[in-house]
Amino acid sequence: MFKRSLQLPLSCKDSFFLWGARQSGKSVLLKTTYPNAYWYDLLNTDIYIQLLQQPSLLREQLLTNATKSNTNIVVIDEIQKIPLLLDEVHWLIENTNYVFALCGSSARKVKRGHANLLGGRAVRYELFGFVSQELGKDFNLTKMLNNGYLPRHYLSSSPDKLIRSYVADYLTEEIAAEALVRNLPVFSQFLKAAALSDTELVNYSSIARECGVSVPSVKEYFQILIDTLLARLLPSYQKRPKRRIIHAPKFYLADVGVVNYLAKRKNLEPGSELFGKAFENWVFHELSAYRVYSELYYDLSYWRLTTGMEVDFIINDMELAIEAKSSNKIVSDHLYGLREIIKDHPKLKRRILVSLETRSRKTADGIEIMSYSDFTQMLWSGALI
Repeated sequence: MFKRSLQLPLSCKDSFFLWGARQSGKSVLLKTTYPNAYWYDLLNTDIYIQLLQQPSLLREQLLTNATKSNTNIVVIDEIQKIPLLLDEVHWLIENTNYVFALCGSSARKVKRGHANLLGGRAVRYELFGFVSQELGKDFNLTKMLNNGYLPRHYLSSSPDKLIRSYVADYLTEEIAAEALVRNLPVFSQFLKAAALSDTELVNYSSIARECGVSVPSVKEYFQILIDTLLARLLPSYQKRPKRRIIHAPKFYLADVGVVNYLAKRKNLEPGSELFGKAFENWVFHELSAYRVYSELYYDLSYWRLTTGMEVDFIINDMELAIEAKSSNKIVSDHLYGLREIIKDHPKLKRRILVSLETRSRKTADGIEIMSYSDFTQMLWSGALI
């Protein structure tokens, strides 16, 4: 059992939503944190049908048990499956001392039916797949870039079948069952095209042509990936440009194992171009998770000129620039973007290149070439941001 870096409140006084991609470990974390809670699992067919037909059963059952139990914590797993339950939850929050942990993998359906998400009465947490800090000595970069971040997949000695099943379940349970798209085969084709766009600029027109659908449909498909927490967009840094910059966002799937499966990547090894793309996805994953778990919520963007010159990640308003290069021997060409950005943004405080070099060092012009192990140690200790 690995201790997750997301810290849920042990003394639960406020109701909250816990969002996370499918199989990121939300249920396990809640059961570990609140072992005595009332539990409503909407994946249980009997419970689901009962509450779907009569949402008021939730209120009636909890009011009956209010004086019989030593816990006031109620977990509702997969809350997005019955958004109407939020009316009952809302009433119970207002009129009883129950505290709710509302868990789900997609806020899309909930937002459609209850746009205010309990009107601010519940805070929000998000759980990512495994990060380096959680694994400790069991962290293996090559394994993670091949298997992905989801706990079950990372820990498996043969994750291919698990990932294939995961994608199939996502299509049938998350997409088809919730009727998020009308044409599932086209959406499946879109998923493969999107995987090939991982770590790249979003080109809606190109993907629309490849899938044979309209640009608005492709934009909607991307939004579905974001709403179901299977992907994220990284905006471009646009403040005070001195040269022409790119404005389009970059696209990252939330799990590199899913990318590998959809893009038909096999056995990524250090030194290959595809390992480099997976390495960039992983750095983004670590930065995104730390941003949420630390509750710093720093601005995260990228910088790119129209000439193609780029720096992968910008923290806040040019507080820190980070480039990801999966090379064990960093040369001058790898540093070009970090040297160009300082010309446009001379007040940039710190420049770091995360690499596979085993020993960290610093160039004469102040660029820190950092081993990936030092990067993760400094990130999760709070010494980087």
